[in-house]
Amino acid sequence: MKKRFAIPVENDLLSSHFGHAKEFVFIDVVDNEIKEEKSLTPPPHEPGSLPRWISEMGATDVLAGGLGQKAVSILNAHNINVFTGVVSKDPKTLVEDFLKNNLELGGHQCDH
Repeated sequence: MKKRFAIPVENDLLSSHFGHAKEFVFIDVVDNEIKEEKSLTPPPHEPGSLPRWISEMGATDVLAGGLGQKAVSILNAHNINVFTGVVSKDPKTLVEDFLKNNLELGGHQCDH
């Protein structure tokens, strides 16, 4: 299994609002083992820009706190799995939790 997780980050933790994140951490996983982690600055926030950028970065999965339905639809259209309502932790721990089937979801999703 090969995956690339995209995680919006603020102060080294999952950002509660996808569209306002000043940084995204991309974590590459091969055969359930973390291989690489890198932080990137996203383009300016405009409707639809972040999902397209995340797709261009090769992400297969997004772990997010709050995320609007339009963004979810765009990401899904690019064959990217989206997990919303994720409890805020550091990105590496979130991916480790995901790989162990222990990812905590709180049910929060943006309504805009």
